[in-house]
Amino acid sequence: MRIFRPGDPGYSDCIGGLARSAEPERRVAESVAEILQAVRERGDEALIELTERFDGARLTPEALRVTEGEFVDAERKVDEELRAAVAAAHRNVRTFAEASLRKDWEMVNEQGAMVGERFLPFERVGVYVPGGSAPLVSTALMTVTLGAAAGVPELVVTTPCGRDGTIDPNLLYALRVAGATEVYRIGGAQAIAAMAFGTETIAAAAKVFGPGNSYVVEAKRQCFGRVAIDLLPGPSEILVLADDSADAAWIAADLLAQVEHDPESVAGLATDSLSLLEGVAVEVARQAAGLRRKEIVLRALERAFLVQVTGWEDGIALANAFAPEHLSLVCRDPDAVLPLLRSAGAIFIGGYAPVAAGDFLAGPSHTLPTGGAGKSFAGLTADQFQRRTSVLRFDREALQRSRAVIETFCRVEGLDAHARSAAIRFRASPVEPPEGL
Repeated sequence: MRIFRPGDPGYSDCIGGLARSAEPERRVAESVAEILQAVRERGDEALIELTERFDGARLTPEALRVTEGEFVDAERKVDEELRAAVAAAHRNVRTFAEASLRKDWEMVNEQGAMVGERFLPFERVGVYVPGGSAPLVSTALMTVTLGAAAGVPELVVTTPCGRDGTIDPNLLYALRVAGATEVYRIGGAQAIAAMAFGTETIAAAAKVFGPGNSYVVEAKRQCFGRVAIDLLPGPSEILVLADDSADAAWIAADLLAQVEHDPESVAGLATDSLSLLEGVAVEVARQAAGLRRKEIVLRALERAFLVQVTGWEDGIALANAFAPEHLSLVCRDPDAVLPLLRSAGAIFIGGYAPVAAGDFLAGPSHTLPTGGAGKSFAGLTADQFQRRTSVLRFDREALQRSRAVIETFCRVEGLDAHARSAAIRFRASPVEPPEGL
């Protein structure tokens, strides 16, 4: 772990270097571009080739889609404890999602026209659920459930398979509970390409959702415009902003909880208390030694940082510049600090609010912006599965009261046809020929 204290040489430069912007690495961008082109040009053939190369699984086009029999078999294998956990999380996520959906509305403007908005679900969306080192059952619930709550009729999921071509039964069970209508055993940038462009087996989606590694995130970035994209959520992150009222062991546990996801995960602490910083450093080393995913944790900890700030203003500035996926706020007066925090994906307030509670159960989706993208993006919400459409209704009187303003804009912008499209509706004879004919 990197430790920064105010008296250290180059302290200011080191702190300034912690701020990020979500920019792809050149090698990742180039590799992803090749993958996208291959899938776009060769469809299923490229998917099968890339799946064997990256996941070691030999598939056929017919084997890409998970069968109903596999879902039935998965349900038999899931234990009662997981069923109960999935049900509890699903209830919270679904309830939160339904409450956050945008509703149709209308009003009458100054000229008497009815204006409003309609919110309809996308017809077909794609959701990426990472696999790799662990079946992310919670991610299935935190993504697909939102689409189901919004009423999306076709919820297509792609997720990596093992070398034997199988998908963990716990994940398949959660996907079925969440509302997935199709599941395909492919991962990586090629899965994003399949959902964005379509292949012989997988129909293209209107929008693509879900977190992933740097290649998946870059694939979503490059596909933006061809399809709609939710956000760019990469490897997990946490920043803890704490004073000396915090418990060092608890903070260390929170940091380790996020870095066990991925070697590219990021964890940090900003505090004005040197004793807390030192205590957290000791606790991280002690607790990391007994973790099952120790190798991943130790690699991620090379990127982790502990910062002693000179005061809370500096700590808040660091948090806003860093724009963490998860911000844990542990201090004596969090309500005074909360309004000053502007760019976190999600904020967890108090010592009894571990990020794990949000990861699995609380209700808001745990799919959140990373890599500094929190300055521009919000986390995943159910209304992102809805398409917004404006609705306008004019009668003769409303249009008459609007004509002067319309014609003024048309005169200034040189748009004669626009002006005529309003004026023509008030001609004495509807069959009068256009001027100049």
